[in-house]
Amino acid sequence: MDGSLLPRRADPLREMVQRFAAGAARHDRDGSFPHENIALLREGGLLGMTVPPEFGGHGMGLSWAAELVGTVAEGCPATALVLAMQLIQHRGLARNTAVPRALRARIAQGAVERGELMNALRVEPELGTPARGGLPATTARRLANGWRLSGRKIYSTGAPALDWGLVWARTDEASPRTGLFLVPMRAPGVRIVETWDQAGLRASGSHDVVFEEVALPEEHALELRSPSAWAAPDADAVAWNTLLIAALYTGVARAARDWLLGFLRARVPANLGAPLATLPRVQEAVGRIEALILTNAHLIAGAAGGGSGATGLGLVKTVAADNAIAAVQEAVALCGNHGLSRANPLERHLRDVLCARIHTPQPDAALLAAGRAALSL
Repeated sequence: MDGSLLPRRADPLREMVQRFAAGAARHDRDGSFPHENIALLREGGLLGMTVPPEFGGHGMGLSWAAELVGTVAEGCPATALVLAMQLIQHRGLARNTAVPRALRARIAQGAVERGELMNALRVEPELGTPARGGLPATTARRLANGWRLSGRKIYSTGAPALDWGLVWARTDEASPRTGLFLVPMRAPGVRIVETWDQAGLRASGSHDVVFEEVALPEEHALELRSPSAWAAPDADAVAWNTLLIAALYTGVARAARDWLLGFLRARVPANLGAPLATLPRVQEAVGRIEALILTNAHLIAGAAGGGSGATGLGLVKTVAADNAIAAVQEAVALCGNHGLSRANPLERHLRDVLCARIHTPQPDAALLAAGRAALSL
């Protein structure tokens, strides 16, 4: 992921990423949301890049999107996660022909023309991740002229800046259907509860969002099905979710690697009389880091070309996450106390990269699926 797919935006993007990096430590320490980063993405026209040309966007492909997210992650992975979710959701909504075209056009043009931000809100306190199954507690109650939505979502990335939420909910029918409801995030009854206080990605604003009798028009029930009808994964959605996440955390590993190289060149212990970079064992360790990052780049690029299938994509995400974590841990080990000092960014990169395993599919699910496929079970 060397930025080769971003030739016309490479220099402005790199300047933007440097600005993100300059504020990353402050937002991490405060747990504050980087509104200024989102404003820069908006000004750069990056929030509507996966909107198709028919709605005024660029129709950015998966390889391009992975390059972009990975590059942004080098400066601020929390900002990159918000961006990744934006790109994924607009890609999915624009191609969903079950949603009326006029509504798709309205949301897509909002992203292109005004940089409106969107994310899917799926996880709940009792349900956990919907990928593990179960009915959501968030409920849409049918009225004569639309719906009333009530419930609570957790881990709602980007919550402080969202214009739209795609809220996973059930209907109040005798045989409940499930699906996504399009919610204006500043509508009456929508409330953010600032609960996000994690070790990593502290600036992602992944707070709880409470919905209290939020009124929605009929057409904002985007697609409702029986719960069993959602069992088959959408191959395109799986590819975008897994590979943008893999690219994001590979970007964190590159940022850790880059800081490490500067440290090793500059650090001259008195007993050595030369930079740490001159030691063969240090050079070997850096080589291992390079191998892990290079492996991820090839895994992501290859999978972005298509043909992997949901099981293979789950393995790519799992291996890429493990490689990124291993690369940062190797960097920390080389630096000793310097690597864990809050005066240096490496300990933040370590906390951030550990979040890679949390995203769907989690390692146990990905490995179990691959094992069963291999055993034809």
